[in-house]
Amino acid sequence: MSSLLSPLRLGPWALRNRVVMAPLTRSRAEADASANELMLRYYEQRASAGLIVSEGIVVSPQGASYRNVPGLFSDAHIAPWSAITEAVHRRGGLIVAQLWHVGRQSHSSVQPDGAPPGGPSAVPITGYSYYARPDKLRFETPRALSTQEIRAIVGDFAAAARRAIMAGFDGVEIHGANGYLIDQFLHRSANRRTDAYGGGPAGRSRFLHEVLEAVSVEVPTARIGVRLSPSSTWMDVDDADKPGLFSHVVSSLSGKGLGYLHLVEPNIAGATDASDAAPVRVDTSTLRPLFDGALISTGGHGTPSAETLLAAGTADLIGFGRPFIANPDLVERISGALPWATPQPRTFYSGGAEGYTSYPAYA
Repeated sequence: MSSLLSPLRLGPWALRNRVVMAPLTRSRAEADASANELMLRYYEQRASAGLIVSEGIVVSPQGASYRNVPGLFSDAHIAPWSAITEAVHRRGGLIVAQLWHVGRQSHSSVQPDGAPPGGPSAVPITGYSYYARPDKLRFETPRALSTQEIRAIVGDFAAAARRAIMAGFDGVEIHGANGYLIDQFLHRSANRRTDAYGGGPAGRSRFLHEVLEAVSVEVPTARIGVRLSPSSTWMDVDDADKPGLFSHVVSSLSGKGLGYLHLVEPNIAGATDASDAAPVRVDTSTLRPLFDGALISTGGHGTPSAETLLAAGTADLIGFGRPFIANPDLVERISGALPWATPQPRTFYSGGAEGYTSYPAYA
């Protein structure tokens, strides 16, 4: 039997297979960040995955940037998510909530108080534009978050994790990738602080570890994953020594009893495939020996590359992102060696059922 389709016992979780539905922002939530019936159908269609990692769920209104993304910053968000987790569980699936704060990737136009967004330091993103229909805007210079504000955000992550468990999620994933707030703290290009949250890799990792510690009060550590993108420079996050930085970060996460470590492969930059996305590659194979738990590898995989990584012991599970958009029955297609449908990029964030729940299972 294919290794990809073999079951795996992962702490408290019994996975039917090693296929992970990776987190995908789809912008289908309500204006108040509530999940809805359309999202329920979307996740239910894909419940044959061994594990679903939800789209990014913002932990506070200040942590949002894109329109119609879901949240868990209010008790009112619990019931709509409960309906989704129940639907996934009815089909025998498992689902964790990815907890998300965008940091300086936000814009004053969507901040509750109209102020510039917060980040580790007052360093703007210069190589990209903030997209606000119908225009593209410059990213603003963020406010350097105070120690008090950092502690409040740590509390937001913990509160969102508590609501996730109340909503029936099987665990949570802390989003530390793709140039969002935790990733901003990790990288010297975005973090110029001279206090306890800056300086060397240990100081720049402090925020991540404080979030992890706070979340672990609400969720057993074996039900917590952490996602990192070691090679990506998406949204101007970079470091003079990426291999050294992420060797430190991954090593510091080892021994904590995490459910898993989720690594994005070097050929992915944010939401973009690019062969040259990583000027400095930090390969999963070099980080694998530094972590003592289960590892998910996500990014551009097909069945052959997935099987190769599993056979080599480089990864224990394989994440698939965009393939799950157009193939709600991706596991069945892998099992039957059936062709994969191609998603329509114009519908990724367009709202509505088209390109979301409209992709059929293989006839």
